[in-house]
Amino acid sequence: MSAEREKAQAGAAVAEDRTGAVPQSIPALMAWALWLELDAAERYRELADAMEMHNNREVGALFRKMETIEGKHAESIMHSMEWTSPPPRPRGEAPWPGFEAPENVAHEDVHYLMQPWHALTLALKGEERAVRFFTALANESTVPAVQAAAREMAAEEQEHVDLVRAWLARVPPPDERWRDDPDPPRYLD
Repeated sequence: MSAEREKAQAGAAVAEDRTGAVPQSIPALMAWALWLELDAAERYRELADAMEMHNNREVGALFRKMETIEGKHAESIMHSMEWTSPPPRPRGEAPWPGFEAPENVAHEDVHYLMQPWHALTLALKGEERAVRFFTALANESTVPAVQAAAREMAAEEQEHVDLVRAWLARVPPPDERWRDDPDPPRYLD
């Protein structure tokens, strides 16, 4: 059997291989991990675009940096699995609660005047949710290889937590009037 065909079959198995919400194989776990990272990168790209549209270039640049970090994590997963393209998003219920992937920053938590401290605080919460998510998968799985891989993913996300905390320590918190806009947007009909 050719290597490409084996990879295609592995990708198909990823979509089917789930019992409940806990992936039961390394390909299934890594497919969900990949899509988690791809979703986070896309969300950071959307937020960067929005910040740039509102001339908040400093926060836009920070969101672009987070997009790059999440993209590199996705590339690392692709490389470790020897995937040349992402497998299909697994069918069925995602292994995380709710509609949003753990690392995603909710659109409603973003304000056009937010400052780097706000952006980093939101990123930190997402990274912390990712640590909890992978830790829970490790604890809930009955497959030793999946448990070990989920623990490794949790440790990688903890590295991201530590990185964001270090950035946050260098950024001053905003003053209480950070939302004041002397020239607010005007909507005309």
